[in-house]
Amino acid sequence: MFDRLSDKLAQVFKKLKGHGKLTEVNIQAALREVRLALLEADVNYKVAKAFIDRVHERAVGQEVMASLTPGQQMIKIVHEELIGLLGGETPRLNLGGKPPVALMLVGLQGSGKTTTAAKLALKLKKQGRQPFLVPADIYRPAAVDQLQKLGSEIAVETYQIPPGQQPVEIADAAMEQAYTQGYDTVLLDTAGRLHIDASLMAELRAIKDKVAPQEILLVADAMTGQDAVQVAQKFHELLNLTGVILTKIEGDARGGAALSMRAVIDRPIKFLGVGEKLDALEVFHPDRLASRILGMGDVLTLIEKAQEAFDTEQAQELEHKLRKETFTLDDFRDQLKQVRKMGNLEQLVNMIPGLSRVKGLKGMQPDEGELVRIEAIINSMTPQERGQHQIIDGSRRRRIAQGSGTTVQDVNRLLKNFAMTQKMMKKMVQAGKKGGKRRGMPFGF
Repeated sequence: MFDRLSDKLAQVFKKLKGHGKLTEVNIQAALREVRLALLEADVNYKVAKAFIDRVHERAVGQEVMASLTPGQQMIKIVHEELIGLLGGETPRLNLGGKPPVALMLVGLQGSGKTTTAAKLALKLKKQGRQPFLVPADIYRPAAVDQLQKLGSEIAVETYQIPPGQQPVEIADAAMEQAYTQGYDTVLLDTAGRLHIDASLMAELRAIKDKVAPQEILLVADAMTGQDAVQVAQKFHELLNLTGVILTKIEGDARGGAALSMRAVIDRPIKFLGVGEKLDALEVFHPDRLASRILGMGDVLTLIEKAQEAFDTEQAQELEHKLRKETFTLDDFRDQLKQVRKMGNLEQLVNMIPGLSRVKGLKGMQPDEGELVRIEAIINSMTPQERGQHQIIDGSRRRRIAQGSGTTVQDVNRLLKNFAMTQKMMKKMVQAGKKGGKRRGMPFGF
């Protein structure tokens, strides 16, 4: 998301940094380009205009004109205004009150409500809550079955609908069951339509009146851009939304919906759906997203992903093996699995400050399939071969290639890269032994 906008803003600020001193003339010229970049990113034109006006007001004052580094000061102002545009503070779910707490998910058909309900249930479960999934969409074919299947995948109980029960009755009965069985959070997956109509909204209002949800969250498809914002306006007028979950973020290169949503409906974006996997739901942090837009990376989210993915005991065992120089292909495979658990590789690259702009990396599509092939090759080896890769001769390589569905060249490349990795790690260990522990280096070296 925001690839095009980030590129355009980088070009604008590069020009600004080239000026030793900024004047109102070159500031206005730069802001015209920023405004065009926002409009091309599908940001609502009123939102774009108001944003530029705020930046201009600050930029032509002493804040920039009297600065020793006016170009950098300009970036700082844009960064702060982007954070404000995106909502400022990181929003939180309202889970207070007497349990069970109801969270009502609404939106058009195809926005990803059902999958998002399961993603949110999984996130809440990891936080120690006891979620209960409720399929209140009885109109879309297989919607109920889909939620039950997703619920079983994440080991979260799903309400079983008795024959003939209607959506309002389902919601009411599910709340009663949640109360008696000790669930503290009820997630209502409500029906959607291809467009907003009177019968849909009447049903949603009736559910709202019956269960009094703590949160009414609109699930909106980010790829629809300004259409998503207009849909949010209509739902908010009729239901008084408490927040928004933007889905399919990974497929939206422009980002206009995210930048416009808060300003138009005055409700926070609370989560971002960043992939198809059930753990691909991120808390929305305005400051972190503003940093990503300006190419500053997002180290905090990267650290959080690493903490979730990496096992502490495994990390300590790996450190011990590196020190003893007993790092094997088994360990290599385990590390690849941990990295893959962190998510999409391209997204991870964009979280590292400056890396997305490195020549040769910009626009690069990391090959996720390569990691799958490497894992398949290692899995086709015997335990002895994984522990002592030096014994893998020509006939063994042919057998491994055939067993993994790859080529001998693929096996040769893996073994060569692994041998190089071992040498590099050996040098790191030796340097660490000579110089003692150095702060900031992996594993204390």
